[in-house]
Amino acid sequence: MRQIFICEVGPRDGLQNAHHLMPTEAKKAWIASMAAAGIEEIEVGSFVPPKLIPAMADTAEIVAFAIGIPNLKVVALAPNVRGFERAVAAGAQKITFPVSASRAHSLANVRMTPEQMADEVRKCVELRGKEGPQIEAGVATAFGCTMQGEVPEDDVVRLAVMLAESGVDCVALADTVGYANPAQIRRLFKRVKAEIGDKLEAAHLHNTRGLGLANALAAYEEGVRHFDSSMGGLGGCPFAPGASGNVVTEDLVFMFESMGVRTGVDFEKLMAARKLLVAGIPDEPVYGHTPMAGLPKGFRAAA
Repeated sequence: MRQIFICEVGPRDGLQNAHHLMPTEAKKAWIASMAAAGIEEIEVGSFVPPKLIPAMADTAEIVAFAIGIPNLKVVALAPNVRGFERAVAAGAQKITFPVSASRAHSLANVRMTPEQMADEVRKCVELRGKEGPQIEAGVATAFGCTMQGEVPEDDVVRLAVMLAESGVDCVALADTVGYANPAQIRRLFKRVKAEIGDKLEAAHLHNTRGLGLANALAAYEEGVRHFDSSMGGLGGCPFAPGASGNVVTEDLVFMFESMGVRTGVDFEKLMAARKLLVAGIPDEPVYGHTPMAGLPKGFRAAA
């Protein structure tokens, strides 16, 4: 039984910021290999206009393929009602919305204010009705913004409460541009948890300044058990200058497993999936300390 849950966001967050396009068939093989390694939730793409992010042009085809993989929850990102409708039509089982706490980033990313975006999410919850996909609202730039600078914690808490009250299934806090430090992670997760309880579910962390794993551990110590990460450390927001590199899935798995915390992921199979990533987009740099150094002698995964 796994003790933490990892959502692999490389096919969406990773590829949207890559300098090269991964062929559709290579994406399918990569996603299938990650599922075979034990990753049970994968964000396979986003329903955004292809002219803005060409790497996401095949998302509907990728979703249709991925929903046929056993024991995999297929996640897609939607920026608005139209994207939500396309995600539902494609068969996505979970749809996540980026709701930035930074006004500047929100206007650049979705052309709406945070309040307007929160209202867009509420409309999608109503459209879903009693049947339909799970809906997650990710509070983006929760720990700072390269465009705005400081993002007041009160704004983050207020937005998280607004989203929780809109009827979403869960809320995540996202360090979109890698500004967070462990003390800030502990403080803000504690504050939001006090307001919305178990609806605060996930941490979406970037390793832009090398604190991704430290921040993940701090979030874990605050009770977080759901983490987004990206194979090879790919990732970043095209509309947030300076945003780069999600937490590396391979390093996150190694950290937790070496602590005795079960992830449910087979490391050797994860390395096989990494080879497919590299083969599918060979000119894109990939990262990760554990893949480069190898597992320590005598390493044992969590029992």
